[in-house]
Amino acid sequence: MSAALSSTADAAQPRHLLDFQDWTPERLSALLNGADTMTQVLDRPVKKVPALQGVTVCTAFFENSTRTRTSFELAARRMSADVLGFAAGASSLSKGESLRDTVETLTAYKVDAYIVRHHAAGAAHLVARYSGKPVINAGDGRRAHPTQALLDAYTIRQEYGTLEGKKVAIIGDIRHSRVARSNAELLPKLGAQVVLCGPATLLPPGLAALPGVTLTTDAREAVRGAHAVMALRLQQERMNAGYLASLPEYAGAYQVNEALMQEAEEGAIVLHPGPINRDLELSGDVADGPRSRILKQVENGQAVRMSVLYHLLVGREQA
Repeated sequence: MSAALSSTADAAQPRHLLDFQDWTPERLSALLNGADTMTQVLDRPVKKVPALQGVTVCTAFFENSTRTRTSFELAARRMSADVLGFAAGASSLSKGESLRDTVETLTAYKVDAYIVRHHAAGAAHLVARYSGKPVINAGDGRRAHPTQALLDAYTIRQEYGTLEGKKVAIIGDIRHSRVARSNAELLPKLGAQVVLCGPATLLPPGLAALPGVTLTTDAREAVRGAHAVMALRLQQERMNAGYLASLPEYAGAYQVNEALMQEAEEGAIVLHPGPINRDLELSGDVADGPRSRILKQVENGQAVRMSVLYHLLVGREQA
């Protein structure tokens, strides 16, 4: 495996994966190519390699998670890393300790890298500053979720062989979605066109300034000719009153269902970052139907995150 990936290493590649600002299309493609190798590892009877043996990875989750946390912990262990799981609710943070003091304490235990999920935007950047170690952003506020976007891109690439020239429609609560922002940043770098769609109250106009991104409040327009359609969960826990007239009205206009998918390219696939509010943003028949690649996204999360860990912790050293 080491030889297969070492050719993609780049001494100048970023030290962290906080967002995609410093990542070139070539480096991003290297991550996806690395995921191909990791997929082969996961298809073996023994799904483990020694690439990160002796490395301690801290999963510092200050916000609840099922898919992301499980995927990262499995990814690290598949590569023989030691995993330190940090539970914020059972820590001295509840006694008033600062994020800085918490991180510096963990770093004193010889942690080699951090995977950080936090409700506050920019928290992963602070962990990178205070720890001096490689940091992977596993979601910060509504700002970024780069590995989710990478696994979304990888799933689309598996389907079509490339993202170049593909149209991806992302529909739903764009305002509160770090997944939408990271996909809008990533996918155009890989050659895709992105259309963000939702009610005007949930569609920040500033996102139209991103290269390769357009906005619309018309779901049919967004889906027309799309190769992949991603539905987003309504994040009602982040909302104040006034964003939506009613949930039935929202579902009537923006639910991704088979009728809406008739506007897409023939054979278009459906994605969702999870968790799903069935029959609200996504109809149950489509979620469970032949268009759905939702479980494939979950499966691909391990391989993509293994590739990210490898490139940040091993690939840089071999460059």
